[in-house]
Amino acid sequence: MGTLISLISGFASGEALAALKRARMAAIFYTLAAVFALCGVGFLIGAAYIWLASRYGSLATSLGFGIGFLVLAGLVLLIHKLTNGLRARKRARRRNADMTAVGVTAALALLPALARSKGGLGILAAPALAAVAYAIYRENVKSTPPGPGPDDMP
Repeated sequence: MGTLISLISGFASGEALAALKRARMAAIFYTLAAVFALCGVGFLIGAAYIWLASRYGSLATSLGFGIGFLVLAGLVLLIHKLTNGLRARKRARRRNADMTAVGVTAALALLPALARSKGGLGILAAPALAAVAYAIYRENVKSTPPGPGPDDMP
């Protein structure tokens, strides 16, 4: 309750607006810094090009820079593809864990209500018995024999 009161008083005092202004100013300064850093990197690449062009010639330097940047682009795409697959698997595992937790929570929330009702124990026992019967069936089902191998040929 105290958190709600402090949140409401923060809005009333204008603290939220001040925080929004600070965040906007920080975003502007970080954007300017990023633009200047990119300009600096561009000039460094230009200086490297001029130095290498005077040493190896402009055609060879242009080809080298072009191939180098294409290789860098390919590496970036390869890394993205590899990490994207890992992230997708991680999201799927997290989603499965969340769904399991939601299912268990829902079952535990319904358990007292089902236990108090007249048919509640039957409703609870039927799926449990079905799961046990299926496990017994899977254990006792005969697996198909393997097909003839190269050693079984006449």
